Amino acid sequence: MPIRVTCPSCHTRFQVGDQHAGKTGACPKCKGAIVVPDAKDEVVIHAPELEAGAVDSQGRSVLKPIARKETKFQLNVMLVISGLVVLCVAIAWLVGRSDLGQSLDWVLAGGAILLGPPLAYAGYTFLRDDEYAAFQGMNLVLRSIACGLVYALLWGVYVFVAGQLFGSEALAERQLEMIQVGGLGACIALVGGGAALVCFDLEYMTGFFHYCLYLVVTIGLRLIMGLPLMPGM
Repeated sequence: MPIRVTCPSCHTRFQVGDQHAGKTGACPKCKGAIVVPDAKDEVVIHAPELEAGAVDSQGRSVLKPIARKETKFQLNVMLVISGLVVLCVAIAWLVGRSDLGQSLDWVLAGGAILLGPPLAYAGYTFLRDDEYAAFQGMNLVLRSIACGLVYALLWGVYVFVAGQLFGSEALAERQLEMIQVGGLGACIALVGGGAALVCFDLEYMTGFFHYCLYLVVTIGLRLIMGLPLMPGM
């Protein structure tokens, strides 16, 4: 069996017969001295060990990595979201200049519910981690609906808790102080971050920002309607 030899001087590679094993000779190119290694000292690279799992008739692994399809933010999604933003701003502007009386509370509740799922979906497309497979199709729709409804429900929780802690009259007459509103709002935001974590498997801080996106949009619409930042202020 031929022995592979590499000249230490000019690095020329060639083969010699195994009868020259252990002998010293001259390099055919640079004429430098070369010691032919023994056949037992030759390094042989073996084929990799078979991987665990299913194999074919020739013993080769048939397992293949799962191809993960990247879900990127697409132009049509951006256009739909932009159109919804313009529509929501226009409706908020019209509602703010209408005399709805007691019906305003129902309009605000309905708006919070309708905005929840689209904003949850949009926030997920921005904040999801590309290192993980994205939720898609009906699975993503159902998760967005669930998350959006929880976000809308938190507005109701805010109003209920504020009425219980500070009095319904103070809430209705907008007599709550900034520290009261801020403390209660922070608690609601912490719960919202947990909702995003459960619905979309986001990291908690990412989920917190996901809820803040919904909160900022709904507060912005309240300002367009001529209402205070938060109920009770």
